[in-house]
Amino acid sequence: MSVRGIVLAGGAASRFGGKPKGLERVGGERILDRVLLAVQQATGAPPVLVANAADARGWRPGLEVAHDVRAGCGSLGGIYTAVAAGPGPVLVVAWDMPFVTADLLHALVKGSDGYDAFLPESGGRRGLEPLCAVYGPACEVAIRGRLDQEDYRAIGFHQDVRVGTLPLEQVAAFGDPETLFFNVNTAEDLARAEELWRRPG
Repeated sequence: MSVRGIVLAGGAASRFGGKPKGLERVGGERILDRVLLAVQQATGAPPVLVANAADARGWRPGLEVAHDVRAGCGSLGGIYTAVAAGPGPVLVVAWDMPFVTADLLHALVKGSDGYDAFLPESGGRRGLEPLCAVYGPACEVAIRGRLDQEDYRAIGFHQDVRVGTLPLEQVAAFGDPETLFFNVNTAEDLARAEELWRRPG
């Protein structure tokens, strides 16, 4: 099964002073480059970057960049853009997750067959990670319906599609879920990410 890769760089980064947080470095490497590599390894092809910043095409020369189809709709708008950008299923990963691994992403791709949305379980507030997941073509209509209703919850459309999950115990086989899904929103988060990177093991 061919799955496209999409890296989402949306948002105003208001908690990061408006700076593009994915361009910050963890362990000497930009978070964006870490995520791009993991997604490419999992899908076998360079991913597309969804970003609205005017200078986004300069972040990684040669990388295809797409803008949100419907701006101002939060994370769900980014997922919608990813699904609508081409045929077939798509692996969507946020650009501020420095520790997401290709092995985890490959497991999501492999497990997504037969589902319209396939997400990893986590210890987060939703219990799922919608910005590290695989979405099929059926999600386009379902998400568009929610956007039309101004329902911007990232998982609000799930009741309209077939949803599968990668159980938390299987996620944990790839590392500590708290670390795998750690995302950088603030300067404090960036410092914490550097600390996690330096931690033995």
